[in-house]
Amino acid sequence: MRNINLRYVRETFDENGLLKHLDIDCPDDFNFGYDIVDDIAVNDPQRLAMVWEHENGECRKFTFADIKRLSDKTCNYLSSKGIGKGDFVMLVLKHSYQFWFICVALHKMGAIAVPATFMLKPHDIEYRIDAAGLKAAIVTDDDDIVESFEGAGNIDKLACRFIVNGHRDGWLDFDREMEECSEVWERVPTKSTDRFLMYFTSGTTGNPKMAVHDYSYPLGHILLAKHWQQVEPDGLHWTVADTGWAKNAWGKFYGQWIMEAAVFVYEYDRFEPHHIMNMIEKHKVSTFCCPPTMFRLYLNAGIEGHDLSSLKNCCIAGEPLSPDTFNTWYKATGLKLMEAFGQTESSVIVGTLKGMTPKPGSMGKPSPQFRVELLDKEGNPVRPGEEGEICVSISPRVPGIFVEYYRDEKKTNETLRDGWHHTGDVAWKDEDGYFWYLGRNDDIIKSSGYRISPFEIESVLVEHPTVLEVAVTGVPDPIRGQLVKATIILREAYQPTDELKKELQQFTKSRTAPYKYPRVIEFVDAIPKSISGKVRRVVIRNRDIKDLIPEPEDKA
Repeated sequence: MRNINLRYVRETFDENGLLKHLDIDCPDDFNFGYDIVDDIAVNDPQRLAMVWEHENGECRKFTFADIKRLSDKTCNYLSSKGIGKGDFVMLVLKHSYQFWFICVALHKMGAIAVPATFMLKPHDIEYRIDAAGLKAAIVTDDDDIVESFEGAGNIDKLACRFIVNGHRDGWLDFDREMEECSEVWERVPTKSTDRFLMYFTSGTTGNPKMAVHDYSYPLGHILLAKHWQQVEPDGLHWTVADTGWAKNAWGKFYGQWIMEAAVFVYEYDRFEPHHIMNMIEKHKVSTFCCPPTMFRLYLNAGIEGHDLSSLKNCCIAGEPLSPDTFNTWYKATGLKLMEAFGQTESSVIVGTLKGMTPKPGSMGKPSPQFRVELLDKEGNPVRPGEEGEICVSISPRVPGIFVEYYRDEKKTNETLRDGWHHTGDVAWKDEDGYFWYLGRNDDIIKSSGYRISPFEIESVLVEHPTVLEVAVTGVPDPIRGQLVKATIILREAYQPTDELKKELQQFTKSRTAPYKYPRVIEFVDAIPKSISGKVRRVVIRNRDIKDLIPEPEDKA
């Protein structure tokens, strides 16, 4: 271990040893592929970079020397097919190990990697090809993925289509053809301000936006890996996320490798709590991150019989954490779940960092990497106890914040304005400076003069033994403005009844302020969600509004 991260960061700590400031020095020509991956490969070639295991039992390990060799061969292969600097290349690779060295290769070439979920349908792919002007796609051999691509009406606009882990007519055989290429690759000049990575955001309304990051982006994840996840240079970190999401960039790529830590990748099709815990035990995972719901599922499945003693830190993000889950996990493992908040457009903005005392349900405190404020509609900081929009200063801009929505100047200017990145997320802070998430601006419920967070109510209801999933929204009401509504999927063993509605209402009243309980409860078989799994509350709200509009009278 050579503490490579210290080349790029300056840290200061307070009298209690807590991180106070983290400043990033990004060289003008910084390139993660050359300056991190290749540097480690040359100077510490046998350092472990990745452990990959398939659910069928196949297991492979990769050193940094392996990643350098394979990424250089990939550079030569893709270059031979006409892919070069400035080209957009979509990657639909699920949990395939090829993702890591392909992505490193694209970074070295100056091409823009566009990771994408395997759940895309033909119309999703059509939109992405046209919206981004994709040059190529590299996908894993999966019937659903291939069929979705081949069902896209504009697939011929792709100059190249590559497939890994298999063979398909009309697709280039990446694995075989790449192996035949040279391992010698000369550095391509890139600038830290060049386009580096792009994600289609998983928004809840309209077409996804294209959030672009530049070559400084990996350095924006040092704080995340070092002070939130607390990865160890000789440890093994696992974030449960497939390669199509920004969580993968957060959790098992940039920050972890800059910290010279290895990452664990588990390729599976169906989530099963015991399989996850088996992998932690088998590979001695030292740091672990996944959504709070998954921790609840581990506990429900029973962690008895699993040796989880290798774990030294556990992190959560993506949704609010209930105190019950926090306390039960802590009692069972001795580990406190450390929460954080960020976006596809950012790295960690707010978090519970090393040395901090977590408050269950709180996101933590503003990241020392950024200047973060809760601002009112006039752009003024709010006082403790008051709600405001989470905003990050971009004067000056700090690595870790996106640079633009590609081909959408209007939306870019709406989000990056007046010296701030406006996240669109609303929170309040307590007297100790901890932030508490309330929801997206559009999701806040306004009832009888009160502003109510849907997430607070959801985190209560999901703890009821009958509730499998829940989405809380506001439904129009002539007296109160809006009523709190809970749309609920019940567990299989339970049936919807009026008595159960009353029980759930009383359950909520006993755990929150009385005015917050759901006056309207609807039992459903499914809740509308985006491709990323985010609840589309707008669909529920629009449906409720439509139901309130009377049908026009038949004048015939």
